[in-house]
Amino acid sequence: MAIPHFEAEYAPSDMTLVRAMLARNAVDPAFKKRVQDRALTYVEAIRDAPKGAGLEDFMQEYSLTTKEGLALMVLAEALLRIPDEETQDKLIADKLGEGDWDSPDGDEGWLLMAASWGIGLSARIVRPGETPGGVIRNLVRRVGSPAVRIGTRQAMNFLGRNFVLGETIEAAMERAKRQEKKGYRYSYDMLGEGARTMEDAKHYYDSYAHAIDAIGSRAKSNQPPEDRPGISVKLSALDPRYFLKNRDEVMDNLVARTLELAKKAKAEDLNFTMDAEEADRLEISLEIFRKLAMAEELKGWDGLGLAVQAYQKRAPEVIHYIDDLAKATNRRFMLRLVKGAYWDTEIKRAQERGLDDFPVFTRKPATDLCYLDCARTLLDCRPRIFPQFATHNALTMSAIIEMGGKEGFEFQRLHGMGEVLYDAEVVDSGIPVRIYAPVGGYKDLLAYLVRRMLENAANSSFVAQIADDRIPNEDLLEFPQEELRPDIENGEPPVHPLIRTPERIYPLRRNSKGLELGHQPHIDVLRGEMDRFRGPREPLNAIINGVDHRFVGETQPILNPSRLDQPVGEWRASGKAEVDAAMAAAKAAFPDWNARPVAERADILRHFADLMEEQMPHLIAVIAHEAGRTIDDGIAEVREAVDFCRYYANRAEELMVTQELPGPVGESNMYHLEGRGVWGAISPWNFPLAIFVGQVVAALVTGNTVVAKPAPQTPYIAWRAVELMLEAGVPSGAISLVLGAGETGAALVGHKDISGVVFTGSVPTAKAINRTLAEKDGPIVPLIAETGGINAMVVDSSALPEQVTDAVIASAFRSAGQRCSALRLLYVQDDVADDMIKMIKGAAEALAIGAPMDFGMDVGPLIDKDACERLETHWKEITQHGKVVYEGKSPVGGTFFAPRIVELDAPDRLQAEAFGPILHICRWKSKDLDKVMAAARGTGFGLTFGIHSRIEGQKQALAEMAPAGNVYINRNQVGAIVGVQPFGGHGLSGTGPKAGGPLYLTRFVEEKHVCEDTTAAGGNASLIALSDE
Repeated sequence: MAIPHFEAEYAPSDMTLVRAMLARNAVDPAFKKRVQDRALTYVEAIRDAPKGAGLEDFMQEYSLTTKEGLALMVLAEALLRIPDEETQDKLIADKLGEGDWDSPDGDEGWLLMAASWGIGLSARIVRPGETPGGVIRNLVRRVGSPAVRIGTRQAMNFLGRNFVLGETIEAAMERAKRQEKKGYRYSYDMLGEGARTMEDAKHYYDSYAHAIDAIGSRAKSNQPPEDRPGISVKLSALDPRYFLKNRDEVMDNLVARTLELAKKAKAEDLNFTMDAEEADRLEISLEIFRKLAMAEELKGWDGLGLAVQAYQKRAPEVIHYIDDLAKATNRRFMLRLVKGAYWDTEIKRAQERGLDDFPVFTRKPATDLCYLDCARTLLDCRPRIFPQFATHNALTMSAIIEMGGKEGFEFQRLHGMGEVLYDAEVVDSGIPVRIYAPVGGYKDLLAYLVRRMLENAANSSFVAQIADDRIPNEDLLEFPQEELRPDIENGEPPVHPLIRTPERIYPLRRNSKGLELGHQPHIDVLRGEMDRFRGPREPLNAIINGVDHRFVGETQPILNPSRLDQPVGEWRASGKAEVDAAMAAAKAAFPDWNARPVAERADILRHFADLMEEQMPHLIAVIAHEAGRTIDDGIAEVREAVDFCRYYANRAEELMVTQELPGPVGESNMYHLEGRGVWGAISPWNFPLAIFVGQVVAALVTGNTVVAKPAPQTPYIAWRAVELMLEAGVPSGAISLVLGAGETGAALVGHKDISGVVFTGSVPTAKAINRTLAEKDGPIVPLIAETGGINAMVVDSSALPEQVTDAVIASAFRSAGQRCSALRLLYVQDDVADDMIKMIKGAAEALAIGAPMDFGMDVGPLIDKDACERLETHWKEITQHGKVVYEGKSPVGGTFFAPRIVELDAPDRLQAEAFGPILHICRWKSKDLDKVMAAARGTGFGLTFGIHSRIEGQKQALAEMAPAGNVYINRNQVGAIVGVQPFGGHGLSGTGPKAGGPLYLTRFVEEKHVCEDTTAAGGNASLIALSDE
C-alpha cells in the first residue's frame, strides 16, 4: 500500500468543520445521563478535596490574566538566572510592586505563603498576624534588598520544585517512585524550547539520549511499551532550522537524529512520543513520523508515538493519516491527544501572516468537540492505535470511558495537576494513567509554565472553572454539542466574537493576504512561479502617458545579485528629454486627477492593491531575482505594498472631506485639502516595491500626479508596479516612470514644475536634494526624506536570552542587513554578555546564505559589488578596534556577504551606518546605563531602537529616553506594519512625517478655505425667520 504525504487544508472554515463534527457526534439522552452522572462524582470529589500546594492551586490564585500572575511568572523564571544583584533587586522591586498581593477574601494565597515563608526564614522577621501582602510591601524598607533577594530566591526554588519533577532525569525518576507505587506511569519531558544553535541541538540530543538510557536501565522488563515509562521529544530542540521551508535541507539530519533516539527507545522497549508544536511545523513533523514508521530498524516495536492537538482544525485528518500509516506499514502506534498549548501564538501568527483563517478553533466548545470527535476516532482505531488521552476535564474523561470501556487506552495528566481527579476513580478502576513530567533546570521553566497556564488557567477552562465555587456543578457538565448546535442551526459561525479573523484585524480596511511557508501547497505555488520566471524580453524604458517611451540609447543589464552570470534583463536610462516629457504629461493630467472625488481615486488604488495580491507569487519572484531578497522578505514586501494602498486610501477619504467650520451667522466657512501638483518619487533598491508603491500611492490618492524614479538596480519591479497601476485605472498621465541613476534623479528634482519630492535613501543624497530644492526659484518645495541610522538595541541581564537571540538575528541579518531599520549596534549588559554573545554567534552560524530562489535561504546577497566593497572596507577598519566574534563564509557566484559580528572596545568607534549584515557589540555595566543612552543620542541618528528587559520600570524609562522614532520592546526592530507601527525617524534619520502613519498624507496636500457671506441684500433671512418656539 502506497504511503502518501499528509494533505489537508491549513485553515478550513469553522462552520464546515463543526457542522460535520456535530453530525458525527450526536448525543442520545441515555449516553448523556451516564456520562454526566459519572462526571459529577469526579467533580464532587475534586471540590471536596482539601487544597494543596499544586499547580492547580497556584493557577487558581495567580492566573496569567492578573498582574500578580504575570509578575510571579517573571520572577519564577528570571530571578534564578539573573547573575547580578543590582538587576535582581530591580526585578524584585518591580514585580512585587505591581499587584494587589492580599487575597480578596482574606486568605493567604498559595505562593504568597511560600514566598513569605522563604523571605521570613532568611530574615527571621515575620511576626504572628502579619499578612503576606504586608510582609512584601514592608520588607525592603525593614530589612533591605539583600534579605529580600535571598528570601525570594528561596521561595522561587520552592515554587520550581512544585512544577518540575527533577533537575536531572535521575532525580526525577527517584521522585517518581511514590506515584509509581500507586500505579501511575510516567512520560518524561526534558525541559527546553527550540534550539537556536547547533550546539543547543547537540545538547538537547545528548540530554534525550542520556534520559532514554537512564529510564531504560531502571524500567521493569518484560512489559509492552504502553506499560513502561516513556519520553517526549521536541523536534525543534534537535535542529534550529526545523521548518517546512527548509525541508530539503533538514530532513536528512532530523530523520537521522530522531531515528537514533527512537532506536535507543526501541532497545529499551520504551514509548517514544514526538511532541506537537506550532501549526506551521505539523506537515514536516508528519513527514518525519512517516519516515520513522517506514524505517526497517524500528519494525516490531509498538512504542513510536505522536502528540495530536485537538485545537488544531486538522486534528481529525492527522488521526486518519496516522491510522492509514499503521495499516500500510502493519505497525501499531501510540497517539497522545491533547488540547494544545500554543493557542495564543497561533492566533497572533495567523493574523500577522494574513492567512485566510486560523489553523485553530477560536472557541473552547469547538476544541472540546474536536477532542471528543478525535477520541471517538482513536478508540475506533484500536488496536492499530493505542490512544493516550491527556485531559483534566471530568466530562471528557467520563465520555471517553463511556465510549471506550476501560481497556486498550490510557489517560495522561500533568505533574502537579489532576491528582484528585484520577485518584478518585480511574486508578482504582484499573484504567492506566500516565503522568507527563517536566525534567530540567529552572532556567527553562518559564515557557513550560506559561504553556500550562494558557492550557488550563483560562477563564473558560475546566481547571479554572472547577476551582470557582460560584460555578454550579451542573454548569461544568455541559456537552460542547449543546453549546454549539444552536449557533450552527441559526447559521452563526462558531467563532469567538472578539477575535478578528486575519483579514479583518483592522476595523476600516482589509489586511493584506499572505502565504504560509508551513503549508506545502503554498510553497509549491511559489516554487512553480520561481521556476517559470523570465525577465523582460525587451529592454525597459521610461513609461510616459501609459506607453513604453522607446528611444535610442545604450542598454544596461539588470543584474541578478545572487547569480551574476544570469542577468534578469536590460534597461535604458532616461535622459533630460524623457524627464521633461514625463513632467509635461504629469502637469497636464494634474487638474483632472485632482478634481476627481477622493473616493474615486481611493477605489482605483484599492483595485491596484487587489491586483498586486493576485500577482503576489510573480512579484515575489521578480523581487527575488532582481533585488536578491528571500522568499520571506518577498512575501512581506508585497503585503506591505498592498497595505500602503488600502491604508492611504482610507486615510485620504477621512482627511480630504470638505468641512464646514463654525463661525458667525450669515457666513459660510468651508475648508478642504487638495493636491499640490507634480511630485517626484525617488525610491531605493532595498524595498523596491513597498517603498516605491508607498511613495507613489500617497501622492496619487491625495490628488497629485507623480513622476517616479526607482533605483537603477531594481527597475523591473517598479516597471511591473506601474503596469498594474495603469491596469487598475490610474490615468496614464498621472503616473510616469523614468529610469536612471543620479543624473536622472537630479533632472527630476531640479525640474521647474516639481511641486514636491519624496525620497528614501542616504543622508548625503537627501541633503543634496534639499539644497537643490532650496535654491530653486518659485514656491518653496516640500521634501519628505527617510534615511537610515546607527540603530541600537539595549539588553539588560533580566532579558530572556532566546528572545534576545531571535530579535538580534532578525534585526541584524535578515534581508542581509539591508534595511534602514536594521540593528547596527548591540549593547549587552556585561553580567550576561558572554553567554548572550555565544548564543547569538551560534544562531548566526545556523543561518543559510545563498540564492533567495532557494526556499531554505535565510540571507541573500548584497545588492551589488559596490555594496560588498564598502562593507569589506568598513570591516577591515572596524576590526582594528575590536574583537572578531564571527565571520561567516560567503558563497560564490553572487554579491554575497555572510553575517559578521565584532565586539568593539567603545561605541564611538562606529561613526557611520554600515549598510549590511555586520553586527557591532558593546558591553555595558549596570551603573553605566545613562552613558549608553548618551552614546546612542550622540550619533545624531534616530530611526529605530530596541529594548530587552523584564523590568517594567526600566523598559518604560528607556523607551522615553530612546533617541528614535520607532522603539521596540522585547521583540525585533524591523518590519514595521503599515497603520500599526508608523515608520520614520528623527535627526539625521529623516524629516517625517512617518510613512504608514496618520499624518503622512498631510505633507502631500495644500489647504484651501472658502468664506462666503450668505446674507441676502444685507439681511439674513434664515436668522429673521427664526421663531420663539
